[in-house]
Amino acid sequence: MNLQFTIPIDPRPQESSPSRPYQSPNAQYSRPSQSYHRHLHSNSAPRSMHHEGRSNYSYAPNPWNSPSHHGPPPDFPPNQSQGSYEQRRNGPSQLYNHRRPPAFRPEDIAAQAALLDQLCFKVVPDSEIEFSEIKEKEAFRCRIEAISREVITRHEIGINSSVKFDPFSVELKCFGSLSSGFATKASDMDLGLLSPMSPVAPDAAGSVIPRLLEMAFLDAGIGARLLTRTRVPIIKLCQSPPEKLYKDLLDERFKWENGIDEEDHENHEEDDHEQHHASYENDGDQLHAEDGSSSATALAATTEGLESLELRQGPNNSLSSYYSLAKRALRRAGGRDATMSNWRVFTDQDWDILDRVCQAFVAGLANTELREQLLEYSPLLSSDIPSRRSLLGVYTQAEGEQVIRVWSKRAITERRQAQHVFMESSIKLWRELQSQGFGMDPVYHTKQLQVGLDRLKKAPSVQFATLEQGQHETPAQYFARAQGIIDSLQPMNPGLASSWQDATIRQYVVGIYQEEIRNLVQESIDSSNETLPIKAISRRHESLHLAWELERALKKELYEATYVADVRAYIDLLRSPAQNLQTQSPDDAFVIPLNAESSALVNRIRMIPDPHRMAPNQPKDRYRDRLEFPKTGAGVQCDINFSAHLALQNTLLLRCYSHTDPRVRPMVLFVKHWAKTRGINSGYRGTLSSYGYVLMVLHYLVNVAQPFVSPNLQQLAPPSPPYMPPEAMEGTIMCRGYNVQFWRNENEILQLAQTNQLNHNTESLGHLLRGFFEYYAHSGSMSFSTMKGFDWGRDVLSLRSPGGLLTKQSKGWTGAKTVLEPQGSGSAPPHPPSTSSSSQTVSAPPGLTPPNTAESGKQTSPPNKLGEVKEVRHRYLFAVEDPFELDHNVARTVTHNGIVSIRDEFRRAWRVIKAAGNGNSQEDLLRDINNEEDLSGPFLRLLDDIHGIWSAKSK
Repeated sequence: MNLQFTIPIDPRPQESSPSRPYQSPNAQYSRPSQSYHRHLHSNSAPRSMHHEGRSNYSYAPNPWNSPSHHGPPPDFPPNQSQGSYEQRRNGPSQLYNHRRPPAFRPEDIAAQAALLDQLCFKVVPDSEIEFSEIKEKEAFRCRIEAISREVITRHEIGINSSVKFDPFSVELKCFGSLSSGFATKASDMDLGLLSPMSPVAPDAAGSVIPRLLEMAFLDAGIGARLLTRTRVPIIKLCQSPPEKLYKDLLDERFKWENGIDEEDHENHEEDDHEQHHASYENDGDQLHAEDGSSSATALAATTEGLESLELRQGPNNSLSSYYSLAKRALRRAGGRDATMSNWRVFTDQDWDILDRVCQAFVAGLANTELREQLLEYSPLLSSDIPSRRSLLGVYTQAEGEQVIRVWSKRAITERRQAQHVFMESSIKLWRELQSQGFGMDPVYHTKQLQVGLDRLKKAPSVQFATLEQGQHETPAQYFARAQGIIDSLQPMNPGLASSWQDATIRQYVVGIYQEEIRNLVQESIDSSNETLPIKAISRRHESLHLAWELERALKKELYEATYVADVRAYIDLLRSPAQNLQTQSPDDAFVIPLNAESSALVNRIRMIPDPHRMAPNQPKDRYRDRLEFPKTGAGVQCDINFSAHLALQNTLLLRCYSHTDPRVRPMVLFVKHWAKTRGINSGYRGTLSSYGYVLMVLHYLVNVAQPFVSPNLQQLAPPSPPYMPPEAMEGTIMCRGYNVQFWRNENEILQLAQTNQLNHNTESLGHLLRGFFEYYAHSGSMSFSTMKGFDWGRDVLSLRSPGGLLTKQSKGWTGAKTVLEPQGSGSAPPHPPSTSSSSQTVSAPPGLTPPNTAESGKQTSPPNKLGEVKEVRHRYLFAVEDPFELDHNVARTVTHNGIVSIRDEFRRAWRVIKAAGNGNSQEDLLRDINNEEDLSGPFLRLLDDIHGIWSAKSK
């Protein structure tokens, strides 16, 4: 147990120590005995006031009496001294600005720190993992380790004839937060599978071990799912899967074993362009190959196979949907679009495939006039003239021409002359761009086209001519947007002002997304004996849309049985005709009135959940699927990583940092709790992983806090012994080709920390957290010193480096890159021998042979399975260098929306903290973002609007 977890299990009853409010179950091992209590309850202004100038600090020499060091080091590494900060004044990070006066009074800073101290006192003890949970996780680890040993041993001895294979060489070692000392309640367990005696490493491409283990876990009743398209192969496990999830996992395994290939949605995140004015099942766009089939798999990844490629835009499909189809065709043809990061290394074949798909895209446009207009600017359909263009650029050309065609037939114009002049100049610029062609730099020209298109779309007349409701845009949101556009326009012919209202209503109705609702709204207009204002049309749209959403929720049986009759009755009421209440404002006149009976019905409807927030009426969560494990109710959950060698080194590094000072661990736990409550702690959803936040905290404590709280352990690595053989270096100096040297003697670190010999920082945890949030909240000069905050756009967090910062420019991390990574970790699924006469034949271990190949004992593996590649997007919007794997950006999963959310949350946190200094703090720093939205407010306001209840209240 103690080998796997930082937190040792003591069978004796645990007694809390009154002198240590942060005493945790794992404190005796993961932290020094020096109490954090003194930091929390000492004066809120520490002995060395941090709002005073830092440049005058002088440090007493630190005793270094540890026998493992080859003589006492002269000082801490360069980034640990005042001198290194001074040296960096004129460096790329520009940390210092000595002329800036303090921004806060000492009493303000003390109040801000006191707020954070109080929150820590409340949050940290409740966030720590408990012994009962640790025991449960360890029992599960032992169980799956035993299964793993049995399966791998049987495979190595029985199939590979490795008679000397030692079962106990197979281990599941814990890494991550449970082993580093930063685990919170309900933390998942991360395990690394080690099988050093296996001839084929478990993480090697083609290894059958991951699939064998997945099957064995499923046979044992454990929820198991192998993820092969991750950075390294991973098996996700849950101890007690719900019945439906378990069945789905078995079905997924069955599909793999029988070679049933489903469309992989992981590659198509960018293809989420919805089809406007089309049903959800519509398949209007088709891919055609030479044999006339509509299957996308008929496309060949060769130039010859693209000779007869044909794309067709369905008559009811949008241009964006058609563009998504073309991107899929390009991928299946073995091509890729030209981007900033890849176009300079394109081969002639890459350009040829891309050019042919671009030609097919233009040839398949449904609008003949649009196609002919595009051909006037560029010989897109000529296969004799090679061209270097991007598919995105061709799509942008088509969209721009479509916008101008629609705009030219308008009957309205902008109210302001300046807007009209702007539109005319935008069209002139667009024409010039179209006539220039893509030239020698297609990506630059694509960017120019996008800028030109954005200019066109800024004109209110264009926005009106192209007005359409988004798929998940509510009628109220659609009307507000439409009304804002209409208010900035006027009829081109003032004498036709009487038809202006008809034109606006007609455009509004044409833009309604759902065809069924659009037709019903038009029927209401046609059957009315009077001219309806656009607000009345919008209200009719709201009532019919609400009825449609309620009906979809009923079909999915999302409402309790007690609500069903009322919901059905209310749907009928919503579809009844609206009436004119003859109010002073025509816009407020047309509503669905209520009598005593219907009023009681509406009051009951107010108690049901908002149908708009139910799954059938919400955008599909592209991060979620039916095989996702539930957050609760599935027992212990863990991930088995098949390439965890560096992860184990990272874990030990973090554990050593947790020993350097008693404030490190509670500070990390607090920041992790904050990130979780604010919804910015998921790499799967475009924000940052918990590991990333740990590195952010350590960067602050090592390089920013003055004096430093933790020394740089990688800079303090003891020198390597001379003439050390390579095999002895593995695991302590090198690991998988990466330098993993750092000061890893935990006993030494603990001893020096306990005697206060590692640092001279006496700040309370609240003061440290205050500085942490200020540092990441903005890049300007900080209030408590002459330092500057973190520059998100330029800097790279580098824990190993002196000073802690590198530039994105120096790392080459200046733009997103798409790289191709080979896939197929884990054996390919078995297929019947008749599937391919030329398929490679390999021995099939037990559990991988399907019934129809059992007699031969062979499995056939289609070559394309192990030859698959995956496009991986490396983003550098936020850059955090891994301490060992220097080419790995820990924050590579952070998307544009993710970095906006993270930075907004740091700014919000700093705003709340600053307000505490002047006594105006009214916002909760740790308020759960999931509880912020008013879940019932919009629904109740919608009911009031539909039935004119606001009118009755105003009287």
